[in-house]
Amino acid sequence: MAFIAGAIIGGALITGVGGYFAQKAAAEEAAGAQRSASESAIAEQRRQQAEAERLLAPYMQAGTGALEQQQALLGLAGPEAQQAAIAQLEQSPQFQAMLAQGESAILQNASATGGLRGGNTQAALAQFRPQLLSQLIQQQMAGLGGLSGMGQQAAMGTAGFGQQSAANIGNQFGAMGQAAAGAAMAQGQGLANLFGGVGGALGTLGGLGAMGKGPLAGGGGGAPGGAGGMESVANAYNAMTERQRRLAFG
Repeated sequence: MAFIAGAIIGGALITGVGGYFAQKAAAEEAAGAQRSASESAIAEQRRQQAEAERLLAPYMQAGTGALEQQQALLGLAGPEAQQAAIAQLEQSPQFQAMLAQGESAILQNASATGGLRGGNTQAALAQFRPQLLSQLIQQQMAGLGGLSGMGQQAAMGTAGFGQQSAANIGNQFGAMGQAAAGAAMAQGQGLANLFGGVGGALGTLGGLGAMGKGPLAGGGGGAPGGAGGMESVANAYNAMTERQRRLAFG
């Protein structure tokens, strides 16, 4: 009879242990697959972010330089910087070429009308240079404004991509955490099922023993908690094979 009890308990243990390890292996495999997929997704997000930063970097640098020149021309960087910016513009090949062409046109027109030495010609020459410089400064400001605006858009694009990338990476870490938690819960549930199966088998045998039946029936039909029942449980344990004991108790 003790052998029968051992077989019943051992069967419950084998079934429970087998189910536990199968559930544990499946949960760990699923968690490992999720972790691998998340790590690949994170690596791709970081690669794309680095590529976006590389592509937008020239526009950001150009915008930064343009903004600095705008500030200098407007005097926001100090009077010395403003004077240097205007002098640089006045000495530029563009300004010198436009100045030479403009003055030549004024002189040719004066020569054709016989007023080469007249006061109007001298006044026109005196006014032309500062007017040309002012016009060129406005053109320069407009061009620099386009560059600085482009740099601002590039910076905003980089920041927006970085925020989206950070959110996506955070989601992947969350998925990894959920997978790990799910695996732990599955293992815990499997272990609970193992002990529940063994407890159910013992409960069934104990109930039969209380009715004076089954392999745990003690002398005089005593309950499994009595001397006869406990002796039968011990006999059932002794009747278990070595493999059943290793699976059940390590």
